[in-house]
Amino acid sequence: MLTMIDAGAPYGITTGPDGELWFTLVHQGRVGRLRPGHAPVIHQLDPPDGGPTVITAGPDGAMWFTEGQGGRVSRITADGEVTSCPADSPFGITTGTDGAMWFTEMRPGRIGRLTPGGDRAEFEIPSPGGMPAFITPGPDDALWFTLNQGNAIGRVSLTGEVTLHPLPTEGAAPVGITLGPDGALWFVEIGAGRIGRIDPAGEIDEYPLADPASRPHAIITGPDDALWFTLWGTDRVGRITPDGAIQEFPLPDHGGGEPWKAEPHGLTVGPDGAIWIALEAGALARLTSA
Repeated sequence: MLTMIDAGAPYGITTGPDGELWFTLVHQGRVGRLRPGHAPVIHQLDPPDGGPTVITAGPDGAMWFTEGQGGRVSRITADGEVTSCPADSPFGITTGTDGAMWFTEMRPGRIGRLTPGGDRAEFEIPSPGGMPAFITPGPDDALWFTLNQGNAIGRVSLTGEVTLHPLPTEGAAPVGITLGPDGALWFVEIGAGRIGRIDPAGEIDEYPLADPASRPHAIITGPDDALWFTLWGTDRVGRITPDGAIQEFPLPDHGGGEPWKAEPHGLTVGPDGAIWIALEAGALARLTSA
């Protein structure tokens, strides 16, 4: 099933504490929310040139998102009130176990920490040009992140100590990362067409996809104790079990009668238990995990 979003190009998506889907419209400088079965509500950002990308629920009941082009980490309430904090090319963002927002700053190669009260800290990554991308809490209270150009998985403790784990595959270019149902971190290798797994001790496994050019982008843990990921290069969604069994599924047809490039990016488990995917072509797709 597709929900067309006429107001722009969805990129990041997550389920908020209000039981609604929240998504970013990257090229239009907007944030939308959708209760399944209802019309979307769109909030225009001001200024509109920030390029909102990743969005997540904060510990304060609001939604937090990054604006990489505008250099901001922003917060939006249910009624659309937006506040922002300057940041240098932020991309990934998540809530840590300490109740703070943790985010990546791609170009300077830093990890940032911001509390809802405004306290801020930044931690340098020992990988010049490494471009930290997505970030997620681990099972050890630390934050784990991907280094897209550094070809590594990083870990930063709540006090700022950074450890890097190089990937065995050259040019893997990891992007999305999430905590899996098995207590390990699962990530995607957009450059190598593989799904990776790293346990808290740093042991890495990699699982090749059928098409090495499928360009996996984002990954989440589904409601079925498997990992779900988007395949930007082939307009598909994939599923991998903790023991490495992989399936791929086509996205719903847009019904326009002409081929289109869906461009799947972020995905989330919706309030209805289905997998929802942000398609930059202008829609939200819904897949059941059964």
